[in-house]
Amino acid sequence: MAIDKVREYFKKWNKDSDILEFSISSATVELAAEAVGVIPARIAKTLSFRDNNDGCMLIVTAGDAKIDNSKFKQFFKMKARMLTADEVLYYTGHAIGGVCPFAIENPNVKTYCDISLKRFETVFPACGSSNSAIELTCSELFEYSKALEWIDVCKNW
Repeated sequence: MAIDKVREYFKKWNKDSDILEFSISSATVELAAEAVGVIPARIAKTLSFRDNNDGCMLIVTAGDAKIDNSKFKQFFKMKARMLTADEVLYYTGHAIGGVCPFAIENPNVKTYCDISLKRFETVFPACGSSNSAIELTCSELFEYSKALEWIDVCKNW
């Protein structure tokens, strides 16, 4: 299971025991916010897009943010095209509902963090399953996700 890979991945930072597992689904922003007990904006959702090469890019955004197509196109010099569920699983090893930027072994996956997250001291990304999360500071999220940079490609937050 992907959550086991993520738990193993977090051992190098002694964070494996910080992973939260819920008896209810946390597969959507709203469900995750309810499971964790926070506002939906504090859920760090991971969105998956095709890139111009043979890979994909993950953009971790605040739960209330939406991709701004014009900002995306200006930054990446391409149109935003989301991956299918099968493609997400292929590239990340995580199924929809538990997609996260952790424990990804595919070298063709690039991760970015959107500045919509920076307004919070801590956020809650998934951990590879549809009933998991972990509380991280934005700095920890950036480091543990191996993000390339902070970007501004969202709106409505």
